[in-house]
Amino acid sequence: MSSGILYVVATPIGNLADISLRALDTLRSVDLIAAEDTRHSRKLLAHYDIHKPLISYHSQNMKTRGPQLLQKIHSGGRVALVTDAGTPGISDPGSLLVQQILAMGLEVVSIPGPAALIAALAVSGLPTQPFAFLGFPPSRGAGRTRFFHYYAALPMTVILYEAPQRLLRTLGDLLKFWNNRPIAVARELTKRYEEVYRGTIVDAQAHFSEGVKGEITLVIAGAELDAGNTKDTDGWIGELEALMKDGAATVKEATARIVAKYGVARRTVYQTALLLKKKYR
Repeated sequence: MSSGILYVVATPIGNLADISLRALDTLRSVDLIAAEDTRHSRKLLAHYDIHKPLISYHSQNMKTRGPQLLQKIHSGGRVALVTDAGTPGISDPGSLLVQQILAMGLEVVSIPGPAALIAALAVSGLPTQPFAFLGFPPSRGAGRTRFFHYYAALPMTVILYEAPQRLLRTLGDLLKFWNNRPIAVARELTKRYEEVYRGTIVDAQAHFSEGVKGEITLVIAGAELDAGNTKDTDGWIGELEALMKDGAATVKEATARIVAKYGVARRTVYQTALLLKKKYR
């Protein structure tokens, strides 16, 4: 028997009319649908009169359910993977299943569609390229502090997801670690009470001071690329800029020099060097 296929199917992030015709055709044709929350996905399937076997696949059962799905596909089954909203594999365990399927040499097909991060970026009013998607910040502890420290110097638009009950806390941490940058707070995208608030981080704190409901995507302006940046206290960005401007080093060489001299995270230096390379091309 020939091997089957895993279809990674994007579904609406709110408005059910946003699903694609191809996604509907795929959901009607597969043998099985693996959903993050079967109760949530069943509403979508019922709306479009789709009747297919439905099982759960989420962070709590992925270690046991994953092998079952792998076996199903290896035996020739056609499986659709869906998440609660948007594209599977973005801030959910779907990416692990995709990696496992590919490791077995089986086929994965993308059925593209909505993604909250792209929808928010497109209407944010901030630069759309380059950008970095960082998912959900750690909710507490040292990991959360490291997260905001580590990404503070990214010189590009940054996108985060956040739960409504943590929005004010996250805005406070953004202000503390990243300073008062322009931000767009997208809430309940494509739904009845959709809102996109644009302003500074301080402005957003005041606007949402009484709390907020709904799914939230944050689009934040990147760090300024200059020696006066408060996160460049040792002057490494200025030195990196000089290397790139004069053509004294390649991106790889310049990154190695700065990392060795200042101990800055390699990823942060490399991304900054790439941006500077474009600036002085």
